[in-house]
Amino acid sequence: MSQLSPIGEVDVQVAVDFSPLPDPCALEQWFSVVLAAHPDDERTEMTVRFVTEEESRTLNHTYRGKDSSTNVLSFPFEAPQGVPLPLLGDLVISPHVVAREADEQHKPLINHFAHMVVHGTLHLMGYDHIEDDEAEEMEALERQLLAQLDIPDPYALDTP
Repeated sequence: MSQLSPIGEVDVQVAVDFSPLPDPCALEQWFSVVLAAHPDDERTEMTVRFVTEEESRTLNHTYRGKDSSTNVLSFPFEAPQGVPLPLLGDLVISPHVVAREADEQHKPLINHFAHMVVHGTLHLMGYDHIEDDEAEEMEALERQLLAQLDIPDPYALDTP
């Protein structure tokens, strides 16, 4: 994996019994790749919380109206007007969902964690994939950023 100096700071919260979770240095590395692609953005801190599927499901239902657990949820931080803070927001990741998806997609677990952090961070920065053109832009940027980490295209069809 390419080594870049971390420029972002990640607070890690673990509220689930799961192993292996990515180490904090890897999380900061993945976050930093996204930040480096957005040099004018001064928000350089975020929280990553690893949760149970139950907590993921509750949050997904409460905030998105979807009654299922999900891989990653993004909660952007909105600073009070006139109060400059470097906080980008929070990512909530269900490692059990990520592991299941990695297995189903025949991907290394660490690569899928990296993809979820990059994907979620882009959401925190305002990217979305509801409309086709938005999805194309976001996915192209994800491919580019993950390639900098020597991670293959997460959207390529796998042929086991």
